[in-house]
Amino acid sequence: MKRAFIILFLVLATQLQAQKRTFLSRSEVGLHVGQTYYLGDLNPYQQFKDAHLAGGLIYRFDFNNRLTFRTTYLYGQIAASDSTSPYPLLQNRNLSFRSTLHEAAAGLEFHFVPFQFGSSRYPATAYLLAQFGVFHMNPQTYYNGAWQDLQPLATEGQGTSINTQKPYSLYQFCLPLGMGVKVSMGKMATFNFDLSIRKTFTDYLDDVGADFYADPQIIAEEVSDLAAELSNQSLDGNRFGKRGTSSTNDWYVYAGATVTFRLGKGGGCFY
Repeated sequence: MKRAFIILFLVLATQLQAQKRTFLSRSEVGLHVGQTYYLGDLNPYQQFKDAHLAGGLIYRFDFNNRLTFRTTYLYGQIAASDSTSPYPLLQNRNLSFRSTLHEAAAGLEFHFVPFQFGSSRYPATAYLLAQFGVFHMNPQTYYNGAWQDLQPLATEGQGTSINTQKPYSLYQFCLPLGMGVKVSMGKMATFNFDLSIRKTFTDYLDDVGADFYADPQIIAEEVSDLAAELSNQSLDGNRFGKRGTSSTNDWYVYAGATVTFRLGKGGGCFY
């Protein structure tokens, strides 16, 4: 009887150890691919307009079956052009831009229902996403057969005698906020789809922030002729026309699919 009790104890201990979740069994790595697009002065309302292919890497750590920590890297591009706008006022302004984005972010996924790898009871969930991130941008415009970097040109007179504001930084903070769905693909992988909007703290994703045009003569004298030409490209040449909306910041959006893989095996139950 004593020997049987010892054997039973060892079997139970072995099973419990086998089910214990380790750091690796709680960790996932994967790839995501989708599209990015921009909302701002050159595209105030139209969803998915001028969307571009985007993608990156993801790491997750599962605290429990309702809460997951995640870090992501995103590479994408945003763009817009007044020439394709449905609004005559924007068509007349005649500005355009593109910008490559490199974003790193970290935050949490909050599952609506419990989720477990390979579980017939909890095989899928919807979730909310909240992250904090930093990104690098570089707005450019196509002019005279070449792409021109806009930030060094101070097209709104930044750093000149008519505008004491410093040139905007190419590194900015963002808050990725969104939701998604997650489905278990067996005991070692998941498939996910996210839609998340990035709240930024800059109005210069598109190089357009001021309400009105700066004096082109001063820009030409203190910066360059090219800067003066690019500061106002309006079709009617109105020196006092509306350039942008300084009261609102720009946003960008990412929608994409993700496949992740667990780094280690472990039990399905959280503790």
